Amino acid sequence: MTHDKVSDIINEARTASKVILESLDRDKKILIISHMDADGISAAGILGKALFRTEARFCIRIERWLDEEVINKAYSQSGGDTLVIFTDMGSGYLDVLCAKAENRETIILDHHQPIGKPKETFIHVNPHLLGIDGAREISSAGIAYLVAKSINENNIDLSHLAVIGSLGDLQDKYDERRLGGVNEFIVSDAIRSGLLAVEIDLLFFGRETRPIHKALAYTTNPYIPGISGEEDRALAFLSELNIELKRNDRWRALRDLTSDEKRKIFSALHNYLISKGFKSEVAMNLIGAIYILVKEGSWTPLRDAREFALLLNATGRMGVPGLGVAICMGDRSATYEEALTVLEDYRHTITKYLKWLNENPDRIEEWESIYVLHGEKDIDEKSISAISTIITMNLPKPEKPLVAYSFMPKERVLKISARTTDSIARMGLNLGEIISMAAEKCLGIGGGHDIAAGAQVPYEQKMQFLKHVDSLVKEYMVRMKRGGS
Repeated sequence: MTHDKVSDIINEARTASKVILESLDRDKKILIISHMDADGISAAGILGKALFRTEARFCIRIERWLDEEVINKAYSQSGGDTLVIFTDMGSGYLDVLCAKAENRETIILDHHQPIGKPKETFIHVNPHLLGIDGAREISSAGIAYLVAKSINENNIDLSHLAVIGSLGDLQDKYDERRLGGVNEFIVSDAIRSGLLAVEIDLLFFGRETRPIHKALAYTTNPYIPGISGEEDRALAFLSELNIELKRNDRWRALRDLTSDEKRKIFSALHNYLISKGFKSEVAMNLIGAIYILVKEGSWTPLRDAREFALLLNATGRMGVPGLGVAICMGDRSATYEEALTVLEDYRHTITKYLKWLNENPDRIEEWESIYVLHGEKDIDEKSISAISTIITMNLPKPEKPLVAYSFMPKERVLKISARTTDSIARMGLNLGEIISMAAEKCLGIGGGHDIAAGAQVPYEQKMQFLKHVDSLVKEYMVRMKRGGS
């Protein structure tokens, strides 16, 4: 990442911060509308904390997606004395926003691929407009952080929330699963502020909080068949390696293990995954950079930034995103305890769906150029994106993207979640463009990143949509092969 690109996006963030400060000077209210995943909740929490410190009048709404109903509500109910800010959404719906916003001042802080053109009254901060990869180099939480820091330099103490948002958006795609690009600049801020430490370790879920066998069983990135979701089998696996699981009648966590013990576990898991038909690169996902939030309590899910991100994602997916926003803004009271329960419920939900897919392998169908996961009513739409992310890493032919869907009977809409591997996306496949084009042909709406995208499509258009995606992926693949030949 060049210094120029960092400077460019900081300058764009400064433009947005000036509009916010001018609105506060005019005693305008501020409405923040953000997405319900970890990145969107982190972004909302960052801006919420920054505005709280200015004693601004503001409101935060977390939405599962952006559509005409949400946009109409934003502008009709807020009134002309309100500045509307969209975070982690908006760039893919510029035409709809332009049609509804009239002459209203609007700020969009988003890292998804832009579709359409914004109005002159819009402040649109998006890394793609500056030649920065929004899928890997900065998330919406990172953009929100740069805006907050421009509002007041003291908001550097919110930098760790941007790290959490980017990890929640799976932007750790650099060597040793590190964050790179503009995210690296933000990580430096967090380290400099005494909020963050980075070290290399096994990437088990529950590194700080869980007995080692539970941390192994809770790990789903990558998904380890016969171990992920199976505490008894994880316990047996570690026992066979003669790993000391308890010391002084207390379960040991991953952080308590010696380097030799960790090497032994990694080596055994590597061989186990190879024996199950996985490539060596999949096993390498088990080791990498750990982002430790040093001000958070040991033995809490907030200590490890990836766990923090999962907790935020859980609050959004389980319908209580306000808990996540409150935790980002510093609440560690009963709200936090409630969020822990939600996290546990969410983890059980994801494990349940993964087990169900193992028992119903016919629900993942191989087409000519894609895999299709038929979630129908059996996988809840709030979980389909998490499931698709996990499944993508375990497909027999990783060159084929996965298109997963869940049926929402009340709305008679398909919730689409599409994923591909980082290597295929870097070769030139752009899922965001493909899903957007296919959705538009089927009276739906969609978009996202080259590596991950989503859409909402009428249920009656299901097969037509999937056929369009399959055909478009094939076209991209043909072009990519020609370009590489």
